[in-house]
Formats: sequence, C-alpha cells, structure tokens
Amino acid sequence: MNPKEPTDLDTLAAYAEGYAEFAMKNIGRVPPTMLAISPEGLLHFIPESLEDERAKNDFANIGRLICAAFGATYMVMILESWVTMAKPGKELDMDEPPSEAFDREEFVVVMGETIGRKTQRFLPILRTDGGGFFGFGEFDASKFDGIEGRFAGMLPPNETTPEMRAVAQALLATMGVTRDALLPKLGNN
Repeated sequence: MNPKEPTDLDTLAAYAEGYAEFAMKNIGRVPPTMLAISPEGLLHFIPESLEDERAKNDFANIGRLICAAFGATYMVMILESWVTMAKPGKELDMDEPPSEAFDREEFVVVMGETIGRKTQRFLPILRTDGGGFFGFGEFDASKFDGIEGRFAGMLPPNETTPEMRAVAQALLATMGVTRDALLPKLGNN
C-alpha cells in the first residue's frame, strides 16, 4: 500500500472529500465514484454513466462485487445528488423526486462504511452567480440515522473466502473490470 493512501474509514472519507472538491474545481462536477481499501491497496471505480435506473443499479452491484472480489474493508461512495428536506413541522413529499422539486438543494454525498460502522457527509455545493463551483457549505448530518437504498450496504456482511473472491474477480473480468483497471493511476486519482 502506498504510504499516502488512506488507511481507515475516516481517512478514506477525508480523501473522498478532497477528491470531490478537486473534481468540482477542475471539471465542474463529481463523477460517481467508489473508493475502497483492500489488502491490495486503494481501489477506484467510476461507471461509464448513471443515465437511468439500470445504470445506477449496475454501478451499485459492480461496487458490491468489487468489495467482495478484493476483500475490501473500507468503502466510500461519492455521488452528486439533489436533496429535498421536509419543512419544520411538515412531512416530506415522497411523491415528488428531488430532481424535480422547486426547493431542491445540490449536494455531494460521501457515504462510507466498514464492518460495524457507517458514515455519511453531505457537502452542499455553493455556486457563483455564473453557476461555477465556489466551494462546499456546512451541513449538520448528525440528525440522520444513516442512508438506505441502492448505494448502502456495499461491503459483504462476512469476510469473503479465497474461492468467493476468485469467482467475483472472474465475473468482474467478464465486464472488463480488472484489478489493474481499479488501481488509481497517476493523474487519474
């Protein structure tokens, strides 16, 4: 493992926040990204797209397979997201998707997990008058119990056996996702 790579959930989440800020400053968006720490080092996966429900489900499932295939012990998902929140004293309108809500807010969400612990950080995106990235605002996520859904529960509940890892790696290889493709490259991390 490279001595500059993150080594636990907190340093991986901080690394993910730095990555998100770098991406926002340099390309104006954060590609959906999964980072994982395995015995082989830091793994980095970006799907080709998240254009529809199937692509989102595929990203989550490939992420789970990567975690199982390489024995990941820590994992972080980095996603740009629209968020709506209930007004004080009111219930959240579950019929309207956040992407269509008038009062939506733009965030980068960093969701991390290790066995027995999950963390999430909501980074409100602040924009200039011209729409460019200005920075991240503050947000108190302590009132949230956790995140559920397709991008939660990415790590296997139990340690994978060498046989299970081999099968998962073979499945990934058929999709073009190899160990070498997952290792961060200079200039791409």
